[in-house]
Amino acid sequence: MKEISLNILDIAENSVKAGATLTQILLEEKDSILTLSIVDDGCGMTPEILRGVVDPFYTTRTTRKVGMGLPLLKLACEQTGGEMTVTSVSDTVDPVHHGTSVTAVFHTDHIDFTPLGDVVSSIVTLIQGHPDTDFLFRHTKGESVVEMDTRELRQVLEDVPLNSYDVIKWIESYLREQYGDF
Repeated sequence: MKEISLNILDIAENSVKAGATLTQILLEEKDSILTLSIVDDGCGMTPEILRGVVDPFYTTRTTRKVGMGLPLLKLACEQTGGEMTVTSVSDTVDPVHHGTSVTAVFHTDHIDFTPLGDVVSSIVTLIQGHPDTDFLFRHTKGESVVEMDTRELRQVLEDVPLNSYDVIKWIESYLREQYGDF
């Protein structure tokens, strides 16, 4: 993928498909290291599935024979000298504490570092497409923080859907305004 923000969108979509009620998308920049973590409380993966998720020729989908999301993310971070880890606990193993965590570490000063891209559009797309799922987005760089938690929005908005036009435009504006100070 040409931008890390597209990887974020792809992995978070998988979280939603796995039944996650909360998906955390966390970016941390420190020195020349970017750490992306996506943590969900979805159904998780069995150890057999977990072993195959970074193989591009392994997928649980029936509509196509390959799954490229995690293998491409792994390649992107390894090309910079970074690494990716995936951990998961299936709901069949632990009905209470289940879910998946993907962590990718990039060296941003490497010539092969993939640009971050338009993270705001990816977050807005996720919220708009999945208004009943909660997302926590946090991007930290030094003392600067960009943050959006749909659980907090729900408390304020009460019965207004998160994917209503005015709310989506406000979310986009709010995130872009925070990045303006970044």
